[in-house]
Amino acid sequence: MERPTESTTRSLIRFLPQFLFLLYVNHAWLSVGATTQELLRGFTATPDSSVSSFQPLHTHPNGTFSLGFLRNGSSQLALAIVHVPSSIPVWLANPTRWLLWSKSTELFFNGSLVLSDPHSGVLWSTHTDGDRLLILNDGNLQIQKLDGSGSVLWQSFDFPSDTLLENQNFTVNMSLVSSNGLYSMRLGDNFIGLYAEFKTGLDQIYWRHRALEEKSKIVGGNGCIYARISQNGFLGMYQMKALVDVQAFNTFQKPISGIRRVRLESDGNLRGYYWDGSKWDSDFQAIKDECELPNACGSYGLCLPGGGCGCLDNRTEYNSGGCFPPESGDFCNFRGKEDANKYWVLRRTGVELPYKELMGFEKMGSLEECENYCKSNCSCWGAVFHNVSGFCYPMDYPIKTLVRIRDDRKIAYFKVRRIEEEKRWGAGLVAGIIILIGIVLMVFVGVAGFRTYRIWRINKKRQSILGEEQDLLVGSYRELTRSSSFGSVELCKR
Repeated sequence: MERPTESTTRSLIRFLPQFLFLLYVNHAWLSVGATTQELLRGFTATPDSSVSSFQPLHTHPNGTFSLGFLRNGSSQLALAIVHVPSSIPVWLANPTRWLLWSKSTELFFNGSLVLSDPHSGVLWSTHTDGDRLLILNDGNLQIQKLDGSGSVLWQSFDFPSDTLLENQNFTVNMSLVSSNGLYSMRLGDNFIGLYAEFKTGLDQIYWRHRALEEKSKIVGGNGCIYARISQNGFLGMYQMKALVDVQAFNTFQKPISGIRRVRLESDGNLRGYYWDGSKWDSDFQAIKDECELPNACGSYGLCLPGGGCGCLDNRTEYNSGGCFPPESGDFCNFRGKEDANKYWVLRRTGVELPYKELMGFEKMGSLEECENYCKSNCSCWGAVFHNVSGFCYPMDYPIKTLVRIRDDRKIAYFKVRRIEEEKRWGAGLVAGIIILIGIVLMVFVGVAGFRTYRIWRINKKRQSILGEEQDLLVGSYRELTRSSSFGSVELCKR
């Protein structure tokens, strides 16, 4: 065997620092790669001011889902899971509260995943004692215990926001809530329901899909009912893993390569989508007719079949926000005759509630009886009466959108707070005062300008006269004594 020469040894010694440096860089790169697989205790992160939309903190290796800071406007953030190819958020840690996008907001993992700032303290926490945090390929974020069992202490699939993903079980203890907080989806004993919170503490169901129970009978009250999106293109209802109902999508039993999701939108509709590799394609919507949405045309609005919106009050012009400013509360704090007159009555024929089949009703003998029932009930905002059936549908919440129909036997009675008229009158008064002030200012400026012009003309005339007198005084005293004019002046003095 040939022994290394002295020059070879020197070359190896010179190469050794470079080799160690490359080894260090390679180890650091592998470490960075490992952090994309999981986050361990001690992880911390703060918002980066240079980020305009989404700051990823932990991404699945396939690049489909990422956990990070989602920016809202210039100053707000939420901890979110985002579908990376489309930048669509599919989960928010605390959907009812946006946090401040600043260096003072901190996310850390110490066994619990915690959001905090020095002013408010802990803003959100998983309240766990785990060892690692990782996001799965289906978008589920989990906190696990590394004790050999691999037990899951917490997962985002148990706390959905407005979206349901494939493989995610939706149970009776969960709810989907729209981004504006007005609508929710919940699971009943044998149905899926959509609810509107038109009044604090009072939910009105406006859509319901009841299980057909064709394959097996649902046994109520056992808490084993759950819903789940199937890769085969349907939202299924299950009991003890047995399929008892199918809500089919457009791609029912059609193979697709992408993932599916269902979202409760801000208009109250439940819509399904699938990813075709470049965009989300619509695949399902629970409410197909816009007039059946819970608030399609806003407060005191009237949805017109075939498209468009109007107002229950024909005198009011419709705008995108509705016909009257959104109301809240009830009429139960009014006292005496003066307070009793703080609302006026609006009646309209040929209108219908878009979800009256899901509402409670009372059998009444006449329209007057239905109206008096609502009038005497301080929590009632209005009622719809059918002259044929005698059904009276009271509404214990501020009036939302109704539907125009060709049946004048259906008559509606509504209470409208006079404070809105006072606001309009007050706004008109303010506008009138502003216009009057403007006119007064214009008159004042005109008069002041005219006076200024007159003073300027007088001053100019005086300056002209003084200029002529100064022309007479031009020249020396001797020249003046020699002139005939000076002599005439002297003669006059004599």
